[in-house]
Formats: sequence, C-alpha cells, structure tokens
Amino acid sequence: MAPTNALLISPEKCIGCRACQVACKEWNELPAEPTVNRGGFENPADLDAATWNRIRFLEADGPEGPSWRFVSQRCLHCAEPACVSVCPSGALRKEASGAVTFDRDKCISCRYCAAACPFGVPRYDGAGRIAKCNLCPGRTAAGLPPACAKTCPTGAIRFGERRDLVAGARADGLRVYGERELGGLGVVYALADAPEAYGLPADPKVPEKAAFWRDVVRPLGWFGFWGALAATLVHYVTIGPKNIVHDDANGGN
Repeated sequence: MAPTNALLISPEKCIGCRACQVACKEWNELPAEPTVNRGGFENPADLDAATWNRIRFLEADGPEGPSWRFVSQRCLHCAEPACVSVCPSGALRKEASGAVTFDRDKCISCRYCAAACPFGVPRYDGAGRIAKCNLCPGRTAAGLPPACAKTCPTGAIRFGERRDLVAGARADGLRVYGERELGGLGVVYALADAPEAYGLPADPKVPEKAAFWRDVVRPLGWFGFWGALAATLVHYVTIGPKNIVHDDANGGN
C-alpha cells in the first residue's frame, strides 16, 4: 500500500543550489567531507554514509542547445521495501508514516539490503553499518516537512499528501514517477521526459536473488522455526519430559 504522505521532487524546478544537501547534513548531524575535483560538477561524487541526499548534474540536449537537469538522488521509501524484507536483524523498518528508517545498532553488516534495493541506495559507514535517508522522522512526527523540503527555495522538493502532490503534477502535464512503480514510492518525481533522462530506471524491479530470499527462503525459515516449536510442544504434552534413570549400583551412572 502506497504511503499517505510523500516527497515530490520536480527536477524542472531545481536550480542545483544544493541547499537540500546542506540541510540534510545539518539536521541529521552528518559531517562534511573532503572532496576532490573529478572533472565534473557533482559534489560529492556519490551517496555515502555522510551524504544521504545528493544532487546529480545531468546534461540534456534541447531545442536551444545543451542544458542541465538537476536531480535529487536518495532513498525512495518503497511501499513494500525489499531492503526491510531481507534484513535478518531488524535494522531496517517500515514505519506507519511510510518512511523506511534504520537502526545502526542492529545492523550486522550483511549488506543484504544493498543487494535487494532496486535503486542501489544503501551505503555503509566505516564500521559497515547502514546509512541512508530516513525522511526526517522526528520532523514529520511533529508536523514539519523534512529538512530538504523546508529549505528548498524553488519548491523543487515538496512534502505533503501524496494524492494531492500527484494530482498537482499531473495537472501540470508531467509524468509522476513512483506513483505505481514497485507498488508506489514515498518519494515521487514529476518528470517532463522519460525516467532514463533523469538517471532513473524505467521499470525498477527487485533483484531475483532478493525476491527469492524474501518470498521463499525467509518464509521457509519461519515455517521451520514454528514447526520445530510445535513439534516440541506436542512431544512434551503427549510423551512428557525425558526421565533420567540413575543406576545407584554402578555409582549413579
């Protein structure tokens, strides 16, 4: 089931100021990082444990010549998150609000979530613990928008009722990416072109290995656990606990 609230990202309104990147770091107390010039404008070059939201600079050809598209890259908070379903330690959780949050203290560094994510989002700190956008749960619980949406000067990132945001984007003649993809996303994009032009997969899918783990292996594991427990209880009720007979003539052995 798609979340009630969502972030709407409108690349056509983004001016590449990266205020949202700074706001994300400030609110979540993420450290600044030393960077190097790699011959491009993106800074940093990728998401990492201290960068949960990043503005991508994508070149586009238009009728008036080359132009830029600025696109926010982050966790998209799937309605049915594969990362949560494959996590064996409960480090990832789908909240009632629709956000996918994480608990570093529970992370065992298995990296199953990275293998399962259709968008390749999860990153890890130096200790191998997960880090990603959590949609600012402390702010949204208090009725405030996520830090990135609050600070965006052009309205390229907005937070609110999902159905209202989707309807508004459609009224503007834009395609809403994430409205139906993967059952609905908590972060949707208002696009004027094909998803690939914004660095988004046209038809995102959960990797087969992750789907097999989620749909087959994990349910069988729970079935085996409860089956063994049920068998133990039946044995105890019908036969009773094992009685140890002591042979006093042979020293109690």
